[in-house]
Amino acid sequence: MKTWNFGNLMVRTILFCAFFTFSALPLAAQLLIMGSMTHEKTAAVGESYDGVIEIQNNGDKPSEAKIYQTDYLFYADGRVLYGDPGKTPRSNAAWITFTPKRLTVPPHDKAMVHYTVKIPSDTSLTGTYWSIFMVEGVPEESPESSSGKTKITMGVRQVFRYGIQVVTHIGDTGTRSLQFLNTKLVKQDSKQYFIIEAENTGERWLRSAIWVELYDKNGNYFGKYEGDRLRLYPGTSVRYTLDLTSVPNGMYKALVVIDCGGSDIFGANFNLVLK
Repeated sequence: MKTWNFGNLMVRTILFCAFFTFSALPLAAQLLIMGSMTHEKTAAVGESYDGVIEIQNNGDKPSEAKIYQTDYLFYADGRVLYGDPGKTPRSNAAWITFTPKRLTVPPHDKAMVHYTVKIPSDTSLTGTYWSIFMVEGVPEESPESSSGKTKITMGVRQVFRYGIQVVTHIGDTGTRSLQFLNTKLVKQDSKQYFIIEAENTGERWLRSAIWVELYDKNGNYFGKYEGDRLRLYPGTSVRYTLDLTSVPNGMYKALVVIDCGGSDIFGANFNLVLK
């Protein structure tokens, strides 16, 4: 492979956690998180800035939620880690203060969580730092509920939570680099996929678009196939999936390009045998 760089109750709880770029999202039965699920800000060392999380209740009765912080890491092998806040090297959780930590939203009304990010006066800070606000619905029957309607029951209780990512970039600092990890061809349900795993080995997050250009054994251009756009934080890795089902069997030269914007374009050459 050649790489190159162009620049206590007996209740079982099920937690559903999801992250979206921009939308109004259902939280439990009636709460919505409004606006972007990623709050991104570029600021200098020693500066501070404020933000707001808006929660809307579209239901006909009050709805309760709790708010807390976690760290956030993810890897190409499918692992997603929500660790204690402030423990990972690039966490900004310790920089953040917020209020309230619990709220009840009246029916057909809104409530706000206000937060402040104060960046330390530390000139060694460089690149991207991030953490997550979890907004978790509190059902009336939960022992955590303030409704006074707690019931001791046996069964499965669904709890919905959503993560709002708070991302701080220190100016335009931080290296941008990416490493290809593994590649493989996978057949599944009569389809064939080219799987590519890559890691952000730099200090700043990358917004990545990926495609592969195929050339036949005679060097003739065959086609271009694109994958999903994915975000990589420093130290995290992802798995791209490119659908090659429509490509006839045979031997191909594959040029894989991961475009992270500007001059941050990374590539690698592979030999593929489709059969």
